[in-house]
Amino acid sequence: MANATRGWEETLELAPNVQAVHAQVEQACAHAGRPPESVRIIAVAKFHPASAVRAVVEAGLLHIGENRVQEAREKAASVEGAVWHMVGRLQTNKAAQAAELFTWIHSVDRIELAQALGRAAQRRRTSPLQVLVQVNLAGERQKGGCPAQDVPDLLAAMQDYPMLAPRGLMIVPPAGSDPRPEFRALRELLERMHGQFPGLALDQLSMGMSGDFAEAIAEGATMVRIGTAIFGARQGG
Repeated sequence: MANATRGWEETLELAPNVQAVHAQVEQACAHAGRPPESVRIIAVAKFHPASAVRAVVEAGLLHIGENRVQEAREKAASVEGAVWHMVGRLQTNKAAQAAELFTWIHSVDRIELAQALGRAAQRRRTSPLQVLVQVNLAGERQKGGCPAQDVPDLLAAMQDYPMLAPRGLMIVPPAGSDPRPEFRALRELLERMHGQFPGLALDQLSMGMSGDFAEAIAEGATMVRIGTAIFGARQGG
């Protein structure tokens, strides 16, 4: 009974955050001259408990982002109705688990990872695994992402796997700087990839987080990855 009560309390606590984020996304879309349905909110639940994820899903946000395979697996067992997105760096040896658990992988940044996901998706999925190429335009060594010049080779390699569906690009811009040039550069890169790969449905740009999603929407984001503004401060490291 105590757990049920706490779950209800969390729903009441987090529902206003969900509503506020929806309103802010709608406002950003209006300023950019875009329909609000052109932007998908990914609620990033890293280090937040399954009860908080359930509360967010009950408040109407079904797309849930996680940074770690094991953490997502534990939560997915007790959360119904969510669509799971892998938004953190992914080790190749976790590819099979990720392909089974997630609907979307945002962080494909090397050919060996794409190949591992492609093989796993072929064995374990009934529908294609939706994937994005993570790009590291700033060359930050501590972050995942491939250089822009490697994106064509990575997209080409994915076409060898029929159960892998390349859908677009993702970026995490450097902290403490104006993110709009990076967002703009990613959009322009995606436009170039449209020309090189006319047979691929490259229609997604995953960029923007709690502090800069309005700027990302202005530059064409179709997915924004929002954690703190929805769940509050993280409870772990």
